[in-house]
Amino acid sequence: MYLVDTSVWLEGLLEQEKTPEVRKFFNQLDPQLIHITDFALYSMGIALSRLKKYELYEDFLSDTMLDSGVKKISLNILDLKRVLFNEQQFKLSFDDAYQYTAAEKFNLTLVSFDAHFDRTPRGRKTPGQI
Repeated sequence: MYLVDTSVWLEGLLEQEKTPEVRKFFNQLDPQLIHITDFALYSMGIALSRLKKYELYEDFLSDTMLDSGVKKISLNILDLKRVLFNEQQFKLSFDDAYQYTAAEKFNLTLVSFDAHFDRTPRGRKTPGQI
């Protein structure tokens, strides 16, 4: 099972350089195996709103979150202490530490284009490596 980081979702939605890799990844997996954190979901909303891509975010919410079966996961207050620990331990940003902690808590493979996760014990996989 996989936790897909914001970088992967946005790469595909914004049709950037690695979009073919992202599409192949999503097309080969059962959506029931894919997870997203609430934090990533909100971060995407912020990023797409800044770009005035409201309809794109609305379509993502409908198609990916409501219709496909992708699962949203959250961390609780006690988990946030672990986020802070992981942030300091592995020199991650808060958002990366949140993703890492969620992958750790739910025993998910982290899928990301962000190389910062490479300095953690769990590491990460790119969509092309899955």
